[in-house]
Amino acid sequence: MDERLDVLARSVVWRRTGSPVFVYAARVDRTWWVLRLNDFPDHPLFTLFIGGVPVGDLDDPAGRARGWDLDTGTRAPLGDEEQEEVLTLMRGLAPYGSEVGQPCDAVWCSCDQLANGE
Repeated sequence: MDERLDVLARSVVWRRTGSPVFVYAARVDRTWWVLRLNDFPDHPLFTLFIGGVPVGDLDDPAGRARGWDLDTGTRAPLGDEEQEEVLTLMRGLAPYGSEVGQPCDAVWCSCDQLANGE
């Protein structure tokens, strides 16, 4: 739990990726941090991945992580090479739960629709 608190306390400048699922990414200490957009409110709003490893779910990253600067559309999005790096790292992790081998496929959820835009 202390590690998760440290993650939320870090100053992170997020950029848009151009992906409808992995919407924000930031390179922190040479490692990609990625926020996956989930089918909210059926799932938490975002899941945070660091280096492709899930760290936790967040419903309000801007409110809980005071040092996080989510791009509101004012910064340039990731370039093509950076986007490719992020999407390659996150391949297969689009549906909520896929990070634990149980991708959501419920009929009431739009995870599969989001994943199609992976």
